[in-house]
This record gives sequence, C-alpha cells and structure tokens, in this order.
Amino acid sequence: MPDTSLDDPKLPIADLLTRWPQAVSAFALYRMACPGCPISRFHTVQDACMEYDADEKLFRAELHKAVSAVR
Repeated sequence: MPDTSLDDPKLPIADLLTRWPQAVSAFALYRMACPGCPISRFHTVQDACMEYDADEKLFRAELHKAVSAVR
C-alpha cells in the first residue's frame, strides 16, 4: 500500500483498517458496521459519516485518537 494519510479523503475504509487496525475502536464507538462490510473496499470515511449521519470532523478526531493511543 502506498504511503497514505489517515486523512486521505480517497482512502477506502478497508485500506484504512488494514493499515491502522486499531482504528476499529472509533467505528465501534460510533456504532458503524464498516469493519467487515464488503462495501468498505469502496466507501471512504466521508461516505460512512454521511451514511451514519455522523459529524466527520469529530469522527476523524476519534480515528486519530484511536491510532495514536497504540503508538
């Protein structure tokens, strides 16, 4: 996988979770079923936030918190 950013708007959720598996806790906190969903190969964080009516800025903050907590 090329060097990508957690905030890359084009990054599919499946790739995000492959690179940062600890991010699954943010999806669980928001009760998003994205981990394990076959569409996660195509959906981005923006798509998921729209689907679950979640504030993308707050969700991305949770992603960063989950990723940085493991380091």
